[in-house]
Amino acid sequence: MFAVLPEACVGCLACVRVCPVGAIAVEEPRVQIDDDACVGCGQCVPACPHHAIVARGDLARAAAVAAGGTGALILAPEAAAHFFPAKPEQVVNACHAAGFRVVTRGVIGDELVAMAYLQQWDDASWGTLIRSTDPVVVQAITRDWPELVPYLAPVCTPSEAEARYLQAKYGAMPVVYCGFAPPLGAGVVEASLTFQDLEELLRRVGVTVAAQAEVFTRIPEERRRYLSAAGGMPLAMLAEVGKPEVRRFKIVRGLHALPALAKTIRDGHDLGFIDILSHEGALDHPLAGPKDELFWRRKVCENTEPPRSRFPVVEEGVVASTGATFDIRTRARPLDERQVQVVLDAIGTGPNGKAWDCGGCGQPTCRKFAEQAALGRATLRQCAPYQTRRADEASREAAVDGVTGLSTYRVFIDRMKNEVERSKRSGESFAAVFLDLDHFKQVNDRWGHAMGNAVLKAVGAELREGVRAADLVARWGGDEFVALLPRTDTNGAERVAEILRERVASVGNALGLPEGAVTASFGVSCFDPETPPGDDLMELADRALYRAKAAGRNAIARATPPPGRAVRDSQIGRQVDS
Repeated sequence: MFAVLPEACVGCLACVRVCPVGAIAVEEPRVQIDDDACVGCGQCVPACPHHAIVARGDLARAAAVAAGGTGALILAPEAAAHFFPAKPEQVVNACHAAGFRVVTRGVIGDELVAMAYLQQWDDASWGTLIRSTDPVVVQAITRDWPELVPYLAPVCTPSEAEARYLQAKYGAMPVVYCGFAPPLGAGVVEASLTFQDLEELLRRVGVTVAAQAEVFTRIPEERRRYLSAAGGMPLAMLAEVGKPEVRRFKIVRGLHALPALAKTIRDGHDLGFIDILSHEGALDHPLAGPKDELFWRRKVCENTEPPRSRFPVVEEGVVASTGATFDIRTRARPLDERQVQVVLDAIGTGPNGKAWDCGGCGQPTCRKFAEQAALGRATLRQCAPYQTRRADEASREAAVDGVTGLSTYRVFIDRMKNEVERSKRSGESFAAVFLDLDHFKQVNDRWGHAMGNAVLKAVGAELREGVRAADLVARWGGDEFVALLPRTDTNGAERVAEILRERVASVGNALGLPEGAVTASFGVSCFDPETPPGDDLMELADRALYRAKAAGRNAIARATPPPGRAVRDSQIGRQVDS
């Protein structure tokens, strides 16, 4: 009944978060609805912000029934709100004009089911009885809570009861249902439609509801109620609600209550009659419209209900069964505990060592989420703690060089921009040291890339140890490194560069390489806010570095910018080609 429009779906997973039965199959980067697992609750439709999920009935088969001219249409009472401001009489007339021989308003089905429930209510032998008029609840129980199946009332849905009644009254005629609660029994109806489908069917045959007469053009089927409320509950049973002496009637709303019901029943407690619905009645169904219009829809339907009959409205000569049996639906895919554990390991635990169980994924616990993920009904993209950790790891990877453990070029540039602004405010200078390993390619060629990485790692460690805690050392790229020295002038930077040069020269011996195999050339430049350089600070250091190499390598050279020229801050972020 529900489908995902591939052209509209962006894989936002909003539908996955709200589906109470895990019927959304995640097939990155899109999702699909598993028809075998779907119970038709409809929560995915309004949850999708991209309108990528639609409810569809069997429009082609319904159109064929209408074209045959001998079929019946069960029009759910909620149609009054959907087609408003058109009158119910106009909607019924339009359906007749489209070709349906019989059009009912769903009242007879409610009456038949209410009679069956009254018989159950008068029988005091049962301890727990679960209302079975909501197909969403019934399908959820038969799929996920088989221990509750024996407690389902042996009563069919109102739409199924009405379809049987019509076929008993008029003979073997095809029946189409239009509404939110299609029959569960196989072969009971020929097709099920949504109200939007019915609008499309009328449009195809050229019938306009607003153009129909405001009075019935044919003798209508029974529209009055006698002993039922909408949905098939008897008024006599509803009248027991709230009475202190009556404890056999409990009202429950929402599928989230099923685990608690199952646990209580497993513990051996009798709960009486459980009036459970997936929503607050059919008018609260997600397909009915926005929740903030619920009371408006109820008022419209109340105003279109005719007065109650003083006598039974079900014809005595028409015999239609309201019985029902329920088969347990097993999972198509068994749960793999190893896959569940893999997901739990990926999620990890909170700071207290326990499962996060934050509920941000739409599941109550990490364990339940892992089970859904193992079944392909969820993805780690939904897990907030996992994504937060991934973001932190990505941030660290972007800030820390994987080989040397030093800061990265991006971190150095950001820090340098801040240092320029700080220097302008405080009047204090700072320095930059640019160094490049001498003949590093020969190290890779002669001793291999593994040794080359070991040299880079050792050089990084020596550079980190050779500067102050307030200084920043980063890998510029390849075999080039930079150091940022706050509150340091050129002379101080040269002293630091000499310390670093000696430390780098010691790396070769520590790794068992020949003397002089690992050395570096250094370029030093200084930012003085009183007389800032006119060129990019790192460009000046790079030029000095090449002068040190030209002087024979394993040396230090100082940048000499012309005095009295403004620094070009916009060039600080420009990377110098290595």
